[in-house]
Parts: sequence; structure tokens; C-alpha cells
Amino acid sequence: MNVYLDHAATAPLRPEARDSWIRATESLGNASSIHSAGQGARRLLEDARERLAAVVGCDPIEVVLTSGGTESVNLAVKGLWWARPSGADAVVLPDGEHHATLDAVEWLAVHEAATVRPVALDGAGRIPVDSFAERLGGAALATALVANNEVGSLNDAPALARDAAAAGTPLHLDAVSAFGHVAVDFRAWRGDAAGSAGLVAMSVSAHKIGGPVGVGALVVSRHAALAPMLHGGGQQRGLRAGTQDVAGAVAFATAAELAVAELDAEARRLAVLRDRLIAGILSSVPRAELLGHPTLRLPGNVHMLFSGATGETLLFLLDQADVSVSTGSACQAGVPEPSHVVLALGRTDAEARQVLRFTLGRTSTDADVDRVLAVLPEAVERARAAASGARSGARS
Repeated sequence: MNVYLDHAATAPLRPEARDSWIRATESLGNASSIHSAGQGARRLLEDARERLAAVVGCDPIEVVLTSGGTESVNLAVKGLWWARPSGADAVVLPDGEHHATLDAVEWLAVHEAATVRPVALDGAGRIPVDSFAERLGGAALATALVANNEVGSLNDAPALARDAAAAGTPLHLDAVSAFGHVAVDFRAWRGDAAGSAGLVAMSVSAHKIGGPVGVGALVVSRHAALAPMLHGGGQQRGLRAGTQDVAGAVAFATAAELAVAELDAEARRLAVLRDRLIAGILSSVPRAELLGHPTLRLPGNVHMLFSGATGETLLFLLDQADVSVSTGSACQAGVPEPSHVVLALGRTDAEARQVLRFTLGRTSTDADVDRVLAVLPEAVERARAAASGARSGARS
């Protein structure tokens, strides 16, 4: 049986979410139609929006449903840029952000002449609060991860939001990797920020917590100035036009409620499994090193550097042993390039190619950890031998 330790890429669909999706698809009607069938769909949709708002900590009108985390991030970053005040031309961008953010900001730099104000990560993969605050003044917007999607380090989201509010800068938080795994509260983090300053947008996604792929949301403060990317229909406060996915919203709400209800107990359970996996790897694999913060990290994240072993080779060998892991973000899967997050930690190009990410989730068990620890040492040994042979061949 396959051991699946790539929950950060996508989590197994919860049966309850699947069942609620199927039930919702049996309801005929477009939620924008005014006849009774359409209004029935509208009730299902708005009920799902209210349920999502309750678990992320916002008002229902602030939940803008999207096709997933990437669209949510793009809508936030580009929408805040296009609605910026005159004279503001900078984006505050920490190193090591998800490629949805990096690529969106790069597009703004190339096509809209945006100036990027980078923020270096510390050696544990966290955003230094003071460095972030120093770059906020006069910026069009700032963006930051709540939890790094590769190394799992947790950032001080409340402090980032407070500093953005004090600077009068709109802030977007990417909570895709964090929501459902650690406490996330848009309303509490926004606090008493006024207007379009401080935390005004936050991205979340369904398939990271057992909901369906292709569904996400951007929480947008009712006070935010945000321009839409899509036009044609005026749905969702005019911020995201198009026929809304009623069944997807219902399934997302179901998965979100369950994940948040189980969060504390599941975080404790996964932290135990995580720490046992870390200890087992460090004791059985020479020259293995944990990356990311040792304690302030997602409960299911284990990001390891295996010196001398190429991550792509390790991934292949483990897959042959029926163990599914990742070399980094799934959005970059299949592209043999060094991890930009590991490079942001100050590591070398070679080290950034020698990492694996093990991510545990709701279906993970002690037996899964046992299986990884049983097959990993030999896989690392073989990967190191292959890399050594390749280097010797290149010199001969």
C-alpha cells in the first residue's frame, strides 16, 4: 500500500465533502437566476459562504469564491496594485513566497513597472518582523505567507498585520498552507485597522484541507480598495465575475468546518508523528538536516536536507518503494530546478537540490512513519552513490 506523505500538495478528499458536493449538484439552478430553482441554488451558495466566513473569521460578504489559491493570490496582489493610490509604486515581497505570489509580482514588475522591495528570510525560513516593517512605508501593497509552504515555518501574522496597519499599507496574507492546520482568524488579525490599511485580503484553498480541487476563496475586507481581474456579471461585489460554483462552495465549507473543529487535536497528533519522523531520520541517515524552524512550524511538515543526495533521485527511489513525497511546492513539480525557498535560507545551489518535503495529514499513521524510516536510509545511500558516480564520470 502506498504511503502518502504529500498532503501539502493536496489532501485526500474528505468523504463528507464529497457527499455534500454530490448532494449540492442535484440542486438545479444558476445562483444568479431569479426563478425558484435559481434562488434555491442561491440559498445553498450563501449558506456555504456564511459557513466559510464563520471558520476564517470574517463577514460573509467578505468571502470571494475563486478557483483556488493561485487565483486568490493573483486577485489580491494585482487587484490591490490596480487600486493603489497615486504615487505608490512598490510591492513589499518577502523571499521564499509561493510561486503564485512571486510570479504575480514579477508580472507587475515587468508589465506595470512595479518596484519590488524584498525582505530576506532568517535562517529558519521566517519573515523578520522588523525588516518587514522597515519596507512598508509608502508601498502600494505588501504580501506574506502565514506559513511557508515548503519548509513549514510559521510567521508572526498578527505582528505583520499590525505593522502594515501602522504604516497605512494594504496587506495580503497567503494562508493556503496554514488554514485548517493552525489557527487562522482574519478578523482578529485585522484588528481595528482603518480603511484599506493593514490586513485587507487573505487567500485560502479547499484541496489543502480535504475539499475539492478547483475551489478557493479570497477574504476581502469590506473596506478594501481592490480592482477585479474578471469582468462580466458583477457577481461577488463585482470582484469576481462569473457563474459561481455552488457545489464546490458547499464542499469547501464542509471540509473547512471539519478541519477547524479537529484542528487542535489533529495538530497535536500530527506533531507527535512529525517529531518521531524527524528524530528517526536524524538518527538513521548520516548528514541529514532539518530545515525550517525547529518548533514554530506546521504540525505535519518535515523538510529535510540530505547532503550529497539529489532530491529528484530520492523522490524516484522512494516512489519505487511506494512512498509519495515531494521535493518542494507541487506547483513547480517536474521542473528540475533548485528550491528558491532553500536558497532564501542562505543555502547553496547544490543544497537547494538535495531536499525532500514530507507532509503528513489526516490519514497519516504511525505505520506510515515506520515505512518511511524503513526504506529511507537505503534510498539516501543509493542516491548519494548515484550522485558520486555522476560526478566521477563528469571528471573522467
